[in-house]
Amino acid sequence: MLALIAGAVDDRSARGIAAAVSRLVTAGTLPAGTRLPTVRDVARELGISPTTVSEAWRSLARAGAIQTRGRSGTFVATPSLPRQRLRYAQLGGRVGELGAGLVHDYSTGVPDYDLLPSLTSALRRIGDARLTTSYLDGAVLPSLESVLRARWPFPPDQLTVVDGAMDALDRITGCVVRFGDHVLVENPAFPPMLDLLEAVGATVVGVAIDEHGMRPDALSAALTTCEPVAVYLQPRAHNPTGASMTQARADKLARVLARHPAVTVIEDDHAGDIATAAPVSLGRRLPDRTVHVLSFSKSHGPDLRLAAIGGPADVVTAVTDRRLLGPGWSSRLLQAVLVELLTDPSTVDQITHARDEYARRRTLLLDALDARGVTATAGDGINLWMAVANQQVAMLTLAAHGIAVAPGAPFEVSHLDSDHVRITAGLVRDGFDDLADILAEAAGAATRGSGPRTANHPRGWR
Repeated sequence: MLALIAGAVDDRSARGIAAAVSRLVTAGTLPAGTRLPTVRDVARELGISPTTVSEAWRSLARAGAIQTRGRSGTFVATPSLPRQRLRYAQLGGRVGELGAGLVHDYSTGVPDYDLLPSLTSALRRIGDARLTTSYLDGAVLPSLESVLRARWPFPPDQLTVVDGAMDALDRITGCVVRFGDHVLVENPAFPPMLDLLEAVGATVVGVAIDEHGMRPDALSAALTTCEPVAVYLQPRAHNPTGASMTQARADKLARVLARHPAVTVIEDDHAGDIATAAPVSLGRRLPDRTVHVLSFSKSHGPDLRLAAIGGPADVVTAVTDRRLLGPGWSSRLLQAVLVELLTDPSTVDQITHARDEYARRRTLLLDALDARGVTATAGDGINLWMAVANQQVAMLTLAAHGIAVAPGAPFEVSHLDSDHVRITAGLVRDGFDDLADILAEAAGAATRGSGPRTANHPRGWR
């Protein structure tokens, strides 16, 4: 084995060694499951420093070519199983089957387009819009950075702008998470986030939540079971449950994480300005390792494709530098439009109206369901999370009425105490009682008899 590897190496740098071993793995000369020689043995055979071999091994591990199993040794990685269908793709799967029978599609999780501000006036005010003088101009328009810093929940070292919240999470994850790393996420969680973490080879650990977000006791327990590199949080309008953190809850979580300095906090504030709850962040207590993402898709328009990243300079700089090898920057024209939207008084009033209207729709539907004994949560944002006796039966029942909702299973990191479906309550404009009758029928008898609500046990949290 040593002779085989040594014979394949024609460049004794870390990069050269990694490339040689990778070629052997690809060719099948080193089959999956093969135990590799120790770092010291390879270094001795090649007459180089063990540090160089260790660096090569780390590169191969990051690429998923080899796996380190502690004292058991290092092995050629087993080929991954055929990729299952993305969780994200499963959310609207029933819609295509409904075809012409579809009356209401509440599976989407998108905002009501009639509540989004018009871009026409903002585009007119921008004028000539010659905003790019060099490919190396700053990633963020100075006027937008000023507005963002004024509304950021903690003073960030650095800010940048990318193409939406998922683009932000993808790029941050690429800087923070490596193949095999443990990460903590809320359970339930946003399916595309789980897809992303699976794609990079992370080991995902779910942490229980309540009406104020991730539970401190559950977080503390999870931190004792593994050594995660990151924890992912939705501070407001959690998708799918609608839970929003208070600053008191954020402070408690920060105190738990303060004992684990190697963990990066990644916050996805995807609802932004349509969230009723005030902006909060663990960055107020952990500013040196909290990366906060603020999206404007649901509040100002999905096609703006803009989200801001703010936090420690090392992470934000890594994101900015990596983008130079791809898109370079997010459209400064769209950034200028966003500045106009964020500072125009009439647009601010429109967003306030949208926030209030979403709250009205959530409350009316939630009250109607509660009156029918259905367990559901919708504390903030545009989504409602409803418990059902059986997910498939519930979706078939709703389909018979021409209604599409999202299945709950793709949101689960590990199975919850009951089945659920997610309903985009923000798209329900009227007919709340009629819809609640149909939803109650779909929910089934297992969700009934939850008892009266109290201050300590709000809707759906027991």
